[in-house]
Amino acid sequence: MEWLNSSLAPLKDLLAFLYKKSKTNDVLKKQVIIELRDNLNVFKNGYINQSSYDPMIDLLSREAVQRAIRDNFSFKKLHPGTISQAMIYEERNRKYLGWTSEKLVDKIDEKIVELKNIKKMNHDSVESVQNNISLMMSNLYFRMKLLADFIQSP
Repeated sequence: MEWLNSSLAPLKDLLAFLYKKSKTNDVLKKQVIIELRDNLNVFKNGYINQSSYDPMIDLLSREAVQRAIRDNFSFKKLHPGTISQAMIYEERNRKYLGWTSEKLVDKIDEKIVELKNIKKMNHDSVESVQNNISLMMSNLYFRMKLLADFIQSP
């Protein structure tokens, strides 16, 4: 998980921002932001404690996003508009230029489902799978970080 090392310092401020941003009367928005914050914390603490991917995947949550979808929540409430060049801090996220928060949340949710399914299909472990779990986890992390950066942008 060395890929996380370079973005760990700014993550602290981003997590503090998400905590403040979750102080809203919109219950669904609050739940989605808290879930994003908690999932980013899974990565941070997993890195600090050198955890394996199995428990990290177990701890990733998507319930708030699913609830928001069921209740027809407009993910534009997280941040209206599209992701601009100025909001992209990692080269790997350039492909998300022009995406909306709704499209990015959908892609994050899809990746969490995929990781959990791979784990379930392989005796509840990703230790010896053919998939590149490290790459999948890093892509998920940087998508979530991009969403948080997007929410934080003016």
